[in-house]
Amino acid sequence: MSFNRCFENKKVLITGHTGFKGSWLAIWLQQLGAQVYGYALDPLTPDDNFVRCNLAGYIHHTTGDVTDRRALQQVFDTVQPDIAFHLAAQPLVLLSYNDPVNTFSTNIMGVVHFLEAVKRTPSVKAAVNITSDKCYANNEWTWGYRENDPMGGRDPYSASKGCAELVTASYLHSFFQHNACVVASARAGNVIGGGDWAADRIVPDFFRAVKANKSMVLRNPYATRPWQHVLEPLSGYLHLAWRLLEEGQALEGGWNFGPEDNANYSVRYLIEALVAAGAKGSFEIAGEAVKPHEATFLKLDISKAVNYLQWRPALSFLDTVRFTVQGYQAEITGSSNLLAERIKQIHEYTALARLKNIKWAQ
Repeated sequence: MSFNRCFENKKVLITGHTGFKGSWLAIWLQQLGAQVYGYALDPLTPDDNFVRCNLAGYIHHTTGDVTDRRALQQVFDTVQPDIAFHLAAQPLVLLSYNDPVNTFSTNIMGVVHFLEAVKRTPSVKAAVNITSDKCYANNEWTWGYRENDPMGGRDPYSASKGCAELVTASYLHSFFQHNACVVASARAGNVIGGGDWAADRIVPDFFRAVKANKSMVLRNPYATRPWQHVLEPLSGYLHLAWRLLEEGQALEGGWNFGPEDNANYSVRYLIEALVAAGAKGSFEIAGEAVKPHEATFLKLDISKAVNYLQWRPALSFLDTVRFTVQGYQAEITGSSNLLAERIKQIHEYTALARLKNIKWAQ
């Protein structure tokens, strides 16, 4: 779990630590020896990874909303963190159609409040804003989007993430050019893995159907996505923070963290792979009812991270599927110590990265 041991005894603040990726990041940082502080809304369900792993007993947990600027600033003032990760967001495309106001408020003003808090807290030396691959203006290209491609988005969620990137770039150039803190943004693809039970997501929907012994209905079976296990982008975020601390403003700005160029697969292919890997489920294709717009084809170009950070994915697609099935099976079968299962996967992932000579794992 190396990263050159840069997180040992560091105070690390995570917004959105009760969410899927945020909870996994909190677990990993705790294992790396960091003092982990979290600011987020309460978990949505008793099945959430934060709850099932009892993370409130292992990290410093504060309940709050990133749209509450004063409350967020108070946490920064109290903690005086060395590093800050912003993951708090409304993360769902379909929900953004039903609640666009909250989506824009959380995903845009939440970033503004986070960066304001970072700017006003001299202790922070590195800050990473986590957005999404959907921040790009999607032209349904067959090649991956690069970090300097235009921001955009047709649906409210994607548009809010494009705006979040513009806000980050504005703050970077307006306020952080001569600041001791270095700011970057990180964009990842469709992240999957045990612990995600969010509504209207393909993999959680599938495993909900498995639990209920029902067949899952695929609403967009031929949409192609850059599927990656949750530990892949998290290794990128941690790697980026480590290098920001070491190299400063040379690495500021946007970074893509996704699978290899040939690792994009359709929704149907993913579900078939989960079944083949031991997930006992089935699916059927939805009818031609009118559905809200979702991108059909989307992938990221990760050459910048590969060449400048020496980061790259550690898992093959089949490894990603295997890790995901194992993660959900540990929950569905009622593992008595789910946190230990998560830590075990982090160790296995790190070992695979070390075998592939990936820089952060050495």
